[in-house]
Amino acid sequence: MKEERNNVSRRDFLKIAAGATAATALAACGVKSEDAQVKDNPVHTGKKTMGEMTYRETTTTHDRVSLLGFGCMRFPTVEGESAREGDAPIDQEAVNAMIDYAMEHGVNYYDTSPAYCKGHSEEVVGKALSRHPREKYFVATKLSNFSPDTWSREESLKIYHNSFKYLQVDYIDYMLLHAIGMNGMEEYNKRYVDNGMLDFLLEERKAGRIRNLGFSYHGDVEVFDYLLSKHDEYHWDFVQIQMNYVDWTHAKEVNERNTNAEYLYAELDKRNIPVVIMEPLLGGRLATLPNHLSERLKNQRPDDSIASWAFRYLGTFPRILTVLSGMTYMEHLKDNLLTYSPLEPLSDDEMALVYDVAKNLVEYPLVPCTGCQYCMPCPYGLDIPTIFKHYNTCVQTGHMPDEVGDPEYKKLRRAYLVGYDRSVPKERQANHCIGCGRCMAHCPQGIIIPREMRRIDAYVEKLKQGK
Repeated sequence: MKEERNNVSRRDFLKIAAGATAATALAACGVKSEDAQVKDNPVHTGKKTMGEMTYRETTTTHDRVSLLGFGCMRFPTVEGESAREGDAPIDQEAVNAMIDYAMEHGVNYYDTSPAYCKGHSEEVVGKALSRHPREKYFVATKLSNFSPDTWSREESLKIYHNSFKYLQVDYIDYMLLHAIGMNGMEEYNKRYVDNGMLDFLLEERKAGRIRNLGFSYHGDVEVFDYLLSKHDEYHWDFVQIQMNYVDWTHAKEVNERNTNAEYLYAELDKRNIPVVIMEPLLGGRLATLPNHLSERLKNQRPDDSIASWAFRYLGTFPRILTVLSGMTYMEHLKDNLLTYSPLEPLSDDEMALVYDVAKNLVEYPLVPCTGCQYCMPCPYGLDIPTIFKHYNTCVQTGHMPDEVGDPEYKKLRRAYLVGYDRSVPKERQANHCIGCGRCMAHCPQGIIIPREMRRIDAYVEKLKQGK
């Protein structure tokens, strides 16, 4: 069954589930932005009842850790937005309520950092957790000495000791070297080796002020491999990595700096090192999929949220200790609690399905354009927002002709090209971009617009040639 599902194309699914035709494809590839909006319910429908939280045990301290970990980098502000983006004060009462609810329903792992929520996360977490018995929770934080100004031993120690003060604790359950590999071996050595901080942290673990010592990995795999080669010396208690069903084998297609989670997980698994997961939803992308992909998951489990698939996927791997979710609102917490209370691992067929969803996502990534028009006018006459809108609408609705051998290919190919010409006059299409980059300075989404124009133009040219 697994092999059979892998051989079912996206077009096959659309023919079965939606009866795609050239007419519907042409309508779907119009220019109305509301056609492309995802209207998926972000949470379970309520038919599932909550049971007992799923727990995993560490290999060294034998902590019994909740599979759902509370990521403390997206707390709500008093204005209702995420403190990661907004400047308003964090809503301490809302945070207290969420953490109380999480504790009541079995969540005992809380992950913060001196750098989160613009420097306020540890203090907010400390206030919320200190209202509960210390033995009821595990707190994780990081030595976040990112700036060269903090690489000295004196400044790094200040960061370390401040964590105890803000968190209101006399020991830290899980301490991490933060963002290892972000800028290679040289920076790693300056942040943790040359100043003696790694040796200091190892001594702190011996003294019991750190119960578990690990690192979070971002970027350069040379550093990851080096630290694992030192495992016999350092005895890492856990390691935090980015993992989700897209990053499993497509990490570099999402971000060329990343490493496939398949490799990272396997290296940790063979050393019996517990794995903590960050970015389970790939920055939110796996919570609101394009419509045609959401439909595939909803057809399988109508009562489950789209996000729950990503969390169930991760829980299926036995070496994973906890999955961090940065939850801003109570509804997200409740949804995640339902998913892991208890966990229902993915079946082989479901695993094949999410991998096929991942393949579709990386083949046709959405351009994060909001249509704000700040990039306009283009000095060379391109209609940048409408080019993106036409492309995104066709991706969102699943009408991207991509298989020459498919019976629907010719109709959908014609529909895309006709829709493109109707939406964007030929003299304003992507092929006229010279890559000057003037538009990029005005894009609030940070889109590398010339690169996206080249990608879309290459796709259009391939369609014109019938490929």
